Amino acid sequence: MSINVVLIMSAAGIVGIALGYYLRLIISLGKRGSMELQIKSMELAAKEEAKKITLHAQEEATKVLHEARVELKEKDEKIKKTEDRLIKKEDLLDKRQTDIDKEVEELKGKIAEVKRIKEKVLEMEEGKRAELEKIAHLSEEEAKSQLLAAVERKSEEDILSRMQKLERAGEERFEKRAQEILTTAIQRLGNSVSADVLTTSVAIPNDEIKGKIIGKEGRNIKAFERATGVEVIVDDTPGSITISSFDPIRRQIARIALENLILDGRIQPAKIEGVVEKATQDINKIIKEKGQQAAYECGVINLPPQVIAILGRLHFRTSYGQNVLQHSIEMTHIAGMIAEELKANVAVAKAGALLHDLGKAVDHEVQGTHVEIGRRIMQKFGVDPLVVKAMEAHHDEYPYETIESYIVQTADAISGARPGARRDSVENYLKRLGDLEGIATSFPGVEKAYALQAGREIRIFISPEKVSDLEAKNMARGVADRIEKELKYPGEIKITVIRETRCIEFAR
Repeated sequence: MSINVVLIMSAAGIVGIALGYYLRLIISLGKRGSMELQIKSMELAAKEEAKKITLHAQEEATKVLHEARVELKEKDEKIKKTEDRLIKKEDLLDKRQTDIDKEVEELKGKIAEVKRIKEKVLEMEEGKRAELEKIAHLSEEEAKSQLLAAVERKSEEDILSRMQKLERAGEERFEKRAQEILTTAIQRLGNSVSADVLTTSVAIPNDEIKGKIIGKEGRNIKAFERATGVEVIVDDTPGSITISSFDPIRRQIARIALENLILDGRIQPAKIEGVVEKATQDINKIIKEKGQQAAYECGVINLPPQVIAILGRLHFRTSYGQNVLQHSIEMTHIAGMIAEELKANVAVAKAGALLHDLGKAVDHEVQGTHVEIGRRIMQKFGVDPLVVKAMEAHHDEYPYETIESYIVQTADAISGARPGARRDSVENYLKRLGDLEGIATSFPGVEKAYALQAGREIRIFISPEKVSDLEAKNMARGVADRIEKELKYPGEIKITVIRETRCIEFAR
């Protein structure tokens, strides 16, 4: 019974499976038919769309091709027009080149013709010149000289008046400007500097001290002179002893040492050497301080210590009664003011002015002029070459190479030539006057010459028959040139040439 049931259930299962498979097969066949229909419809739609796209593309291609043909045609027309213009320009250039070549050939011919004419003219001029020289028995230079001399004689008065007019105008203009500059400098340096004359006399309290200074058999005075290098003069003058020496430093050391010995009262050879050594140290200290003070007061910096030490020695040096260091300081201030007015190098002008008399500190020890000595000292210790150029020309021993050299010379003249700055000896004064008159009378045609105003002016009287007005003008310049070259003097000298014509008749 159970086996039958199992068999029946198995058979029923198999039938169910077969029936399900069949039904699935029928359903799948139905779906396949509908999908093929869809695919065919989609294929037809795609063909239609492709046909439309193809037609549109053909239309667009036709349009673009048409536009390209039109643009190409326009470009061809433009190129053709450009070619035509270029051909025309080329033809024009060819024509112009032909014309230019033709003109060049014509110019070459004209140049050659001008050269031939010029050569012919020169030949004619040479012939005429030679003929004229042969007729006149004069060379070209001689004829030119005679012609110029004749014109000069004929126009002498006109030339002289023009020269005087130009000279007056120039003098007025430059004099006004110079007055402005110098007035400014002098106004800014309105202090009074008196001349410092160093004494060589030492006061003594009584004549007993004189005996101590001389010592037994003159031992003390000999020891003092040997230690100091000076000469001690003991005469009958009451209350003083004179010290004589060309070296101002030695003279000052001797003065200080002698004063200290007098104060101490113990005067003997051993004591003298110690006192002189101490006085030497004191003087060296003073020299260094004076040099530093001068450089600081003038605002001149970066000077070598050796130069400052030599500069301080000028404190004990005088020139015509004027203290050289004070003169240099005063001159430095003046040079700085003038340099400011003229827009020059103020530092160089001031340094050149301060060191311009540096050689005077040792000119009694070293051979040569104080300018040359100072120049060598400055070069040895490496002073700025511009400063050397500024100081070396203040006595015309070297040329004026810079504007600062003119400024230093001008400041030196202002400081040294002002009233009361210096004192001169009668012998030097008379010699300078004689030299001035001798230079003036050495010129031909001079009758008399007189030096006036302490040698600051010279008046020259000339013969009117021998010297013309124009020659008198040249004579004044010649006298000035010789005075500048041959004489040494402070300031300036005025030269006046006087030509006077007198006509005298007698009525009888």
